[in-house]
Amino acid sequence: MRNLIFNIMLRKSILPFALAFALLSCQQQPQQIAGTTTEASAAKVYYPGEGDDWKHRKPEELGLDAAKLEAAVAWAKTQETQQMPKDFSTQEEIFGKPLGPLPATRANTNGIILKDGYIVAEWGDTKAADPTYSVAKSFLSTILGLTLDKGKVQSINDPVAKYINDGGYTSEHNSKITWEHHARQTSEWQGELWGKKDDFVGQEEYGRGERKPRELQEPGTFYEYNDTRINRFALSLLRVWEKPLPEVLEDEIMDPINASETWRWVPYRNSVAAVNGKQMPSVSGGTRWGGGLWISARDEARFGYLFLRNGRWKDKQIISEDWVKKATTVRGPVGPDYGYLWWLNTGGEAWPDAPTTSYAALGAGQNTVWVDPEHDLVIVWRWHNGNQNELFKRVLEAVK
Repeated sequence: MRNLIFNIMLRKSILPFALAFALLSCQQQPQQIAGTTTEASAAKVYYPGEGDDWKHRKPEELGLDAAKLEAAVAWAKTQETQQMPKDFSTQEEIFGKPLGPLPATRANTNGIILKDGYIVAEWGDTKAADPTYSVAKSFLSTILGLTLDKGKVQSINDPVAKYINDGGYTSEHNSKITWEHHARQTSEWQGELWGKKDDFVGQEEYGRGERKPRELQEPGTFYEYNDTRINRFALSLLRVWEKPLPEVLEDEIMDPINASETWRWVPYRNSVAAVNGKQMPSVSGGTRWGGGLWISARDEARFGYLFLRNGRWKDKQIISEDWVKKATTVRGPVGPDYGYLWWLNTGGEAWPDAPTTSYAALGAGQNTVWVDPEHDLVIVWRWHNGNQNELFKRVLEAVK
């Protein structure tokens, strides 16, 4: 009996202190920031299931003005791209002699808007697996992040020559190139790959994309958007992983986020490398010379949503939060607002009416995957005329 009375008294004496401690703890908990997903909060975050198991929500259910959002989508539908005809007939004129295939046709302008992970708007054929051009560069960046996460490369500042011995980095100039230089488009890699030279001189080979001759700069000191160098980067990643990058992407990213089976990463006809005695395709960072990543808007939305959630999908950290942060942050004074193959809005110049924390994967034909952590938004907009800011502005005006 004495023990029972003692236990009751003990609970009564401790209870006020426990309640006070709990109250203090609640007051000290930081607010959940849109887009973050710690393990404790991950269970509360919505993630789509496989295939069409992706919930729609009425805009007003998520604090959006339905009429304004509808008007934004109606405007977007009128903005069909004039750069890329549906039959890709201007491809060689714009980019030069092709090395890989192109589909016979593409979808019309289409898009999808996610709020808190739910679909609040969708238009056009968002399941069409079309070339996405340089959006593929942000996928390559993500594979580099995986490479670092798994310790296959020790540091992004390591010279690529430390890991790759195929002759591509043996010259005094190329030996200085680091993985970061490739990811920031400042590598200044010099050479020829798959029949295309780094200097882009000559209209037949490079179309309107030809460059005037210039003096080569030191790696890391000069920014240039250059697909030959990005393709060299992709080949180097292939050699590190020792398996085709589409397989890496499928195993490490696309399957875990329940992407469809329709996407494919198409190599050039001649982009084959010997790896451990096996012939393996090496993919490109775009569709400038054909091939490239052919993917649907819906699968791109999943990829964008993975980044919005800081690399986490449900209960699994697929790509490290540290990499997501680094990839979407300005990495140095050379070049534009640019992270690791992601376009940024740090100075507000890219999209004046959008948050400076927003960022995007961009490709020709105006393929856009835009991520806005501040408002928990992802917008994929394809085959439009390039005025992304106007759509972002209109959608943000719908956010109450």
